[in-house]
Amino acid sequence: MNFYLAGIVIFFFGLCVGSFMNVCIYRLPTGKSIMRPSRSMCPQCGKMIAAYDNIPIVSYILLRAKCRHCQAPIAIRYPLVELMSGLFTLCIYLKFGLTLEGLIYYAFIAALLVITFIDIDHQIIPDLITLPGIPVFFLAALALPQMTLLNSLLGLLLGGGTLLVIGLTYQLITHKEGMGGGDIKLLAMIGALLGWEGVLFTVFTASAVGTLAGLVSMLQQRKGMKLAIPFGPFLSIGAIIYIFFGPKLIYLYFKLLR
Repeated sequence: MNFYLAGIVIFFFGLCVGSFMNVCIYRLPTGKSIMRPSRSMCPQCGKMIAAYDNIPIVSYILLRAKCRHCQAPIAIRYPLVELMSGLFTLCIYLKFGLTLEGLIYYAFIAALLVITFIDIDHQIIPDLITLPGIPVFFLAALALPQMTLLNSLLGLLLGGGTLLVIGLTYQLITHKEGMGGGDIKLLAMIGALLGWEGVLFTVFTASAVGTLAGLVSMLQQRKGMKLAIPFGPFLSIGAIIYIFFGPKLIYLYFKLLR
C-alpha cells in the first residue's frame, strides 16, 4: 500500500477508535456496559444516534455541535478525543510503522486517553483499566525490542512504590490524602511498559507540567493552594512524551550537565 494512502487509512482508523473511546469515557464511570447498547444515544433526550450522525468529527461539524433530535449541545470533547486518537495513530505509524511495537504503544496511549478524560470529568481513575492494564502491559513489554523482564518489573515496582511513598509522606505531614490510589496503579501500569527510566521521566515531566498548570489555574480562579487538580492527566502526558521523545530528551539532558 502507498505510504501516504496507508497514513490516511490509519488516521481514519484512529478516528473510529476515538469514537469508541468516547463511549468508554462516558459509560465506564457510571458502571454502564461499553458493549450494550451497541449504538450511542444522546445523553439529554435518550434518542439513538443514527450511523450517519456518528461519523467521527464530520457529524459534529454537519450537526453544528447539536443533537439532531433535541438540539442539545454536543460537547467539544467528543471530536477532540477522536482527533487526538487519529493524530496519535498517525504519529505511531510514522515513528514505528506497521509493527507489533507500534500496536502496543497505540493501545497504551488509547488507554491513557480514556483515563485522562475520565479523571478530568470525575476525578477518578477506573480500576477497570489500570488493574488489568498492569499485567497486560507487563507482558506486552516483553515484545518490545528495548525492554527486558527485569526493566519492566523494576518499572512496575518503582511506579507503584514512588507515588505510594509520596502519598504516605504527604499524608503524615498534612494529615490529608494527597495521592489517590488510582494514580499509584496508573503509574505502576506505566512502569510495567516503559520501565524504570520511563517512570522517572514520567514523574518528573508530570510534576513539572502539573505544577505549571496548577499555578496558572490558581491565578485564574484565585483559590490559593487549596485548588485540587487531578494528577492522572499529567502522568499520561509524561508517559506519552517518553514514548516519542524520552530517550533523546534524557540524552540531551545529561549532555548539558557535562
